[in-house]
Amino acid sequence: MNSHGQYEQQVVWAVVGTDIGPLLLAATCDGLVNVVFHATDAVRDKALGRLASRLGTEPVEAPDSPLLTEAIRQVGAYFAGRRHDFELPLDWSLISGFNRQVLRELASGVPYGTVVGYGDLAGRVGQPGAAQAVGMAMGSNPLPVVVPCHRVVESDGGIGGFGGGLETKRKLLALEGVLPEPLF
Repeated sequence: MNSHGQYEQQVVWAVVGTDIGPLLLAATCDGLVNVVFHATDAVRDKALGRLASRLGTEPVEAPDSPLLTEAIRQVGAYFAGRRHDFELPLDWSLISGFNRQVLRELASGVPYGTVVGYGDLAGRVGQPGAAQAVGMAMGSNPLPVVVPCHRVVESDGGIGGFGGGLETKRKLLALEGVLPEPLF
């Protein structure tokens, strides 16, 4: 394998402090590939192990890698309330099929400060009635925050589930002005 081929497989990562706790960001040369909530050492190590086995290469800590600097900058601006849209190349290789289709629609079609029902999102990808499958797709989202699964809620006004925990989902929706800030 030539060195260029190895470079293509390179996975770099960094942990960024945010209002919802530490986030692990990982990228390949195709784009941001993984965002992981609550990235304490144990969670981070588990996530990096998963990435290594899925992508076939050992992720390298490189917060100043050009592959990550823009993602880190945009995540910071988002949490500071200065950025409403992520403009980042995304590497979708950790997800495929229906889940990828739903998440791509979510990324392009549900803007900052808005929410969508699970069933509505299913309808948008031509699968009305697949609300539960949409819920599963959100749960398997490898790029939370950037691909905004926190914007998918229950049609009856319930907040719905969330891989990062409901408290995190509430904080993200409050940041976007969809929910009032928590009182305490």
